[in-house]
Amino acid sequence: MASTMVAAPDARPDVLPTERLLPNGIARPDLRPAFRRIDNLRNAWTVTSLWLVVIALVGASVWWNNPFGYVAAFVVMGPVYVRFAILMHEAAHRLLFSNKRANDWVGKWLIAYPAFTPIGIYRRVHFAHHREEFGPAEPDVAFYGGYPCTRAALRRRLVRDAVGISGWKNFTALLRGTRNPLARREAWSILGVQVVLWGASFALTERWWIYPVLWWLPWMTQWRVLNRLRAIAEHGGLEASKDRRVTTHNVRQSPLARAWLVPYNTGWHLAHHVDMGIPWRNLPAFHAELERAGYATEALTYPSYRALWRSLASA
Repeated sequence: MASTMVAAPDARPDVLPTERLLPNGIARPDLRPAFRRIDNLRNAWTVTSLWLVVIALVGASVWWNNPFGYVAAFVVMGPVYVRFAILMHEAAHRLLFSNKRANDWVGKWLIAYPAFTPIGIYRRVHFAHHREEFGPAEPDVAFYGGYPCTRAALRRRLVRDAVGISGWKNFTALLRGTRNPLARREAWSILGVQVVLWGASFALTERWWIYPVLWWLPWMTQWRVLNRLRAIAEHGGLEASKDRRVTTHNVRQSPLARAWLVPYNTGWHLAHHVDMGIPWRNLPAFHAELERAGYATEALTYPSYRALWRSLASA
């Protein structure tokens, strides 16, 4: 039974700085540009292909017009929302496109707003998270705290997510934002985009319920489950420290996890917190650099997400 989620000191050897890494783990200036290069063309295809997947899922389910097809499309929409969230996160860091205006426009109108996310508010809150994880301004401390917990406690949280209780709180918060002068503009923009999506789905499928069942409902339910599982696997039960290995978990990546839970290399989260200026395509290479330096160790690494979740629910 775990009493703390912080790795033991011998799993976190003091190896920095090195010939290639600075004392804070960031690559030295001559190496940094290669790690921080943004691949604009490939990222444009990534955004385009994500929307093509959405269109294909909805189109295939309507063409088949079978309950099993609609259920399958509903289930796959969970990992689709994970992808929208990760690309939105990249845009919030201004790492999706090197052109700031293109980054922010695509991040808002093609990624964040379709996925019900006020990216302007998210960016401010998320940067507070990066400035000092678990510090006094940490916005998600309630989300990450309380671990390790019991299996029953984690199960209750996931059930609330799965049945839409957590989603309803987020949706009503969005509606209340339409009356908040600080959030009104983004809230109405998000709702406007949703109206466009609903109208487009009805015009193309002649079924009014496609949007609420295959877009709104997955966001309300299974996306909440996947988001919680990913978030606690990133920071659950850890604590404030200058050492990112005390604030961020490290998990060995598998093809299934990358397909369903942590796409776009977001599973290399320790590397992201060591240097948040590295785009998603380059995180595995930078993580390998941390491993070669002896900073990211085998003893620090959970063998799978299931192993980490078991530890998180071991109290």
